[in-house]
Amino acid sequence: MAAAAGAGTVWGTAGTAAAGGRRGPWGQGPVDAEVARLEDGLIRLRRDIHRHPELPGEERRTAGVVARELRAAGLAVTTKVGGHGVVGVLRGARPGRTVAYRADMDAVPPKDIVGGGRDTAHLCGHDVHTTVALGVAKVLARLRQHLGGTVVFLFQPAEESLSGARALIEAGVLERTGVEEIHALHCGPFPVGRFAVTPGYGMPGQDKAEVTLQGPDAPGAARRLAAEIGALATVTPPQTPADIERMITDAQTPDGPLARFVAVRASAQEAKVSVSYRCWPEERYTEVREDIHRLAEPYPGTEVRFPAEPFPALRCPEPDGRALAHHLRRRLGRDSVTTLHAAFPPFSGEDYALYLDRVPGTYTFLGVRTPGTPITTSYPHFPDFAPDERAIGIGVRAMAGWLGERAR
Repeated sequence: MAAAAGAGTVWGTAGTAAAGGRRGPWGQGPVDAEVARLEDGLIRLRRDIHRHPELPGEERRTAGVVARELRAAGLAVTTKVGGHGVVGVLRGARPGRTVAYRADMDAVPPKDIVGGGRDTAHLCGHDVHTTVALGVAKVLARLRQHLGGTVVFLFQPAEESLSGARALIEAGVLERTGVEEIHALHCGPFPVGRFAVTPGYGMPGQDKAEVTLQGPDAPGAARRLAAEIGALATVTPPQTPADIERMITDAQTPDGPLARFVAVRASAQEAKVSVSYRCWPEERYTEVREDIHRLAEPYPGTEVRFPAEPFPALRCPEPDGRALAHHLRRRLGRDSVTTLHAAFPPFSGEDYALYLDRVPGTYTFLGVRTPGTPITTSYPHFPDFAPDERAIGIGVRAMAGWLGERAR
């Protein structure tokens, strides 16, 4: 096992409720009251995490902050899970089911910032994700006497490198805590106060290929082949803010331009072509692999290599996504939800897919765009990404209410 338990804690057990728990019926009212008490402190906590970004796999300080806050709230805490992962377990006072909530802790490496960057920075919203999860844990701990079931909080390292989820899963977090379903939020370019649910959709996976060519004209042939493979793309990365706005609209359009797509990057270097591509639906990988073989075949002496399997797509089960949409509309208002009808964005992936391959659940975008601001301020990995901090309290209200309901 990669996990090293924190002092006095054992996976699958829960600490007592934090001081300040209140009696009363379970519902949105008590949740909202607790969020109002905690919101200012959560914003300060997010700003602290934001000032100390850490690379994937190096989240020592952030993990320490998370463990401290969870213990103070009365959860059972296990640290050093799958690297710097932290698991917090809260058992309600009433019987019920075991549900999980995942938050990622790492920041964006300079090479992954749009246009390039000099420093590691929280430009994907993981500081917000971590803070929302801590807020949910605090709220549910204060309402523990009325909470049915058990809520497991997974604070994951190394999402940006697509290695953290696998590390936690291989450490046994799902089996040892008995998780029956899992949920997560991710910052998205939607108005603050709005959630984008993903029933039947999510984010694409990724496949790669390397083609090696032979002969004296191999470098020239590689350049030609790279152009031919690149032409398989049906969508290209947005170049302007207007392109991003159009893509967001397309993602909310049933049977729209993004319902099926292939996004390809192909580059030639000497006698090799490196290919990375995403597609939807996931079954199209077989088709795209055949197309790459077909395009490479006319070039003498080519060798095409693929990984054994593509990195899987993230697909939210349709019933779960629709149930969450219904819950949010009922608790937060009809205008609080929009539905995505495409894998979004088509150029990015998420290792949260590995959890949903094992248990059902939801993956939802938390709107963080301040009214009147450029779309790039709410689109992850852009250098001017600046999420509206009001989204923190909104996310806590939504997920505390949802997890409390699901655990019952």
